Amino acid sequence: MEKIKELKAIKDHVLVTDLQSGSRVLASGILVPDDNGKLEGIRPRWGKVYAVGPLQLDVRVGDWVLIDHGRWTRGSKITFEGDEKPTTVRRIDPKDIILVSDTEPNVDTFSDKVL
Repeated sequence: MEKIKELKAIKDHVLVTDLQSGSRVLASGILVPDDNGKLEGIRPRWGKVYAVGPLQLDVRVGDWVLIDHGRWTRGSKITFEGDEKPTTVRRIDPKDIILVSDTEPNVDTFSDKVL
């Protein structure tokens, strides 16, 4: 597999890595299951901004963004120069960014979209 140096976003596109997934337990003890693509675990997800297009003014590289459920692509596994393991990069819909944080959020305490 060929390794690449970097990806550049175009227009107002936002590329993220580290999209958080998996089941989790809230501070209240409630179990939120992993997303099965239908009904269970449907909730927004946090992702780390890897690249932004030149027309994107709301977020910066390195920000953490909370994205409304399902408003991201399946992702592409890419191996960057200097890395051993591939990274999954996804394009998100910038209109469906709910929150922006400059530090990694504590994902165990945020969930208001549980069905």
